[in-house]
Amino acid sequence: MAEKRDYYEVLGVAKSAGADEIKKAYRQAAIKFHPDKNPGDKAAEEKFKEAAEAYDVLSNADKRARYDQFGHAGMSGGFGASGGPGGAGGAYGAGGFTMEDIFRNFGDIFGGHFGGAFTGGGYGDYMGGMGGMGGYGGGRRVNRGSDLRVKVRLTLKEIAHGTTKKLKINKMVPCDKCGGTGAKDKDSYKTCPTCGGSGMETRSVNTFLGRAQTTQVCHECGGEGKVITAPCDKCRGEGITRAEEVVEIRIPAGVGEGMQLTVSGKGNAARHGGVNGDLLVLIEEERNPQLQRDGGDLLHTLNITVPTALLGGTAEVPTIDGKAKITIEAGTQAGKVLRLKGKGLPEINGYGTGDILVVIDIVVPAKLSADERKAIEGLDGKGAFAKAADGSATGPGAKSSQNIFERMRSFFR
Repeated sequence: MAEKRDYYEVLGVAKSAGADEIKKAYRQAAIKFHPDKNPGDKAAEEKFKEAAEAYDVLSNADKRARYDQFGHAGMSGGFGASGGPGGAGGAYGAGGFTMEDIFRNFGDIFGGHFGGAFTGGGYGDYMGGMGGMGGYGGGRRVNRGSDLRVKVRLTLKEIAHGTTKKLKINKMVPCDKCGGTGAKDKDSYKTCPTCGGSGMETRSVNTFLGRAQTTQVCHECGGEGKVITAPCDKCRGEGITRAEEVVEIRIPAGVGEGMQLTVSGKGNAARHGGVNGDLLVLIEEERNPQLQRDGGDLLHTLNITVPTALLGGTAEVPTIDGKAKITIEAGTQAGKVLRLKGKGLPEINGYGTGDILVVIDIVVPAKLSADERKAIEGLDGKGAFAKAADGSATGPGAKSSQNIFERMRSFFR
């Protein structure tokens, strides 16, 4: 698969470009590569789709921020589930937008080019010529369902390796009796008599400059181009009913608290067979009592005893997948940081993995028994312990640090 080009490069704009500049650049690119101007040209068609994909991201503040931070990995690699940008099998993950997606979502951007086919979503005219895939011809309005928002709590292990979640969601779904049309049967609707099926109506109005014509959404059919003569008795003509649906979401490794994933088309169904809304998944992290996250790194405070700090030894520390044994060197000081390289969390864009940082803390007993106190005081002798701690092995009554450690070992063991 060819590597995706940078979205800013696709539209020929700078990263600081404003919304109007991005919209203008997309309009120019789409007109240039439009299938009507380039019949049978597959390369132009791919560039047409590529420009639409770039505009979809850069014209949306949330998507653009995610793209600026994570690049294409923020759009694909699991930012969503089947059927959405970034999902396994979603629009981007499966080769970009379809022609139907483009004309449905961005048709109003093109103004009056190409015989007005783009004014108000005329992708149906084009798709109709591609084998009867239309049904939204002229300026018909396509209903869109509302978005849904859910929260998902993840453990560090799920964040580290990625996971698949199945969510049971109460939402609007297409009516199973009428198939989402809202009509009792296939003969229970007709072409709108007001707009003639175009979804738009033209009215003449008097202004101070004279008589003028305005084109607007048909007031009778709401822009759909057809009216129902006998509504479905289950959904009462709406084409949607409320039900529970299980949605499977693939969450990529490396996500973080507050990150939002978009699952395209898994929100509420739209009236009369329109476009479904999106499912917005807000990530929450489940607190781990032993490992604290700092970006891709994980922090753990390891409490060791005074004898272990003085004499050295081994200790077990928690990791994402279990425990790891580390070595404590003799003379380890409080505050020292030991690093377990590559045992942290992966970056969302796939570049690198964090570490586990083990911060040493020495536990000093609050109370000593009489024997323990006497033994500790005996180690000092004539200042030997204090001098050894300073690194000095000379002077009256002084002994080497090796002898001090041996004496500590014999006491504590």
